[in-house]
Amino acid sequence: MALSDRLELVNPSEIRKLFDLAQGVEGLISLGIGEPDFDTPEHIKEYAKEALDRGMTHYSPNAGIMMLREAIARKLKEQNGIEADPKSEIMVTVGANQAFIMGLAAFLREGEEVLIPSPMFVSYAPAVILAGGKPVEVPTYEENEFRLSVDDLKKHVSEKTRALIINSPNNPTGAVLTRKDVEEIADFAVEHDLMVFSDEVYEHFVYDGARNYSIASLDGMFERTITVNGFSKTFAMTGWRLGFVAAPAWIIEKMTRFQMYNATCPVTFAQYAAAKALDDPRSWKAVEEMRREYDRRRNLVWKRLNEMGLPTVKPKGAFYIFSRVRDTGLTDKEFSELMLKEARVAVVPGSAFGKAGEGYIRISYATAYEKLEEAMDRMEKVLREKKLV
Repeated sequence: MALSDRLELVNPSEIRKLFDLAQGVEGLISLGIGEPDFDTPEHIKEYAKEALDRGMTHYSPNAGIMMLREAIARKLKEQNGIEADPKSEIMVTVGANQAFIMGLAAFLREGEEVLIPSPMFVSYAPAVILAGGKPVEVPTYEENEFRLSVDDLKKHVSEKTRALIINSPNNPTGAVLTRKDVEEIADFAVEHDLMVFSDEVYEHFVYDGARNYSIASLDGMFERTITVNGFSKTFAMTGWRLGFVAAPAWIIEKMTRFQMYNATCPVTFAQYAAAKALDDPRSWKAVEEMRREYDRRRNLVWKRLNEMGLPTVKPKGAFYIFSRVRDTGLTDKEFSELMLKEARVAVVPGSAFGKAGEGYIRISYATAYEKLEEAMDRMEKVLREKKLV
């Protein structure tokens, strides 16, 4: 199948559709887009200016500047327990999103299946399709805090299964895998000879004592794991478009070749700023300040949603909360449309994240505390007036 044919199988993001629809709503409070409301820390912006002044305005190596790859290697070793050679096992990408299609293209053959826990980030299934594979949704459940379990995986694995995607902390549910979860998933991957994509872009935003466990740090797992991460969420650098990957050398070599004929390389002066940021204690202080504020907002939104009659699991990570709305008698899309029109609050229907998301909505609490309070008041008012709870 030609790539042009595969593009016909991929629909535009439901989140972006909502974003476009919401543009004309006056006084709207958007809880839809998953983007930090914090600005990039000043010292990181200063590093970018420094790079420009030094003339770093030319192409970098396809895999990224060595300075950044070495800084990433230090970060992975210290924070994640992952040993990766910056010369051959790390590359810099144009945002973390790009890593999925490039990584899948490195090994996936036509028609092979990829297991994806659902609800799932909107880019996973399209990336699998564009790479020639078949996405297989593996439902996760509210009763298990939407954490993926091996029992769930066993129901969907087949002879055609080639890979597995895990995302912890999770978008859209905020679920965080425990160490036991990760170890069991690793054993499952070894048993079925699967490659594992581990999306860890929200790794630093965890709460209530939870923490991120990198599956590539477990014995024997680096050779079958593609760890995907980036700077967009961690340092509030969404517009800088910088991600990174740690993987076996043969994967990185193929991904670098893909990037060579795709984006050529990430932005050079942005890479310099990211490298300096990783080694600057001020960056990690800023991350912790963001994490504490997200935690404060999480507690507010979780409490208010449950009080207004929308049952909601308390998420342990990321900056999303996934609330059950099917009890109102509305579908998730109907609920989202009602809130947009009547409450002037944008929330994302859970079905945008796969079949397992039907009957839920995703709220991003990456917005100001006062706006969240106002949004909760508006939503509750509409629910009471319509007698939906």
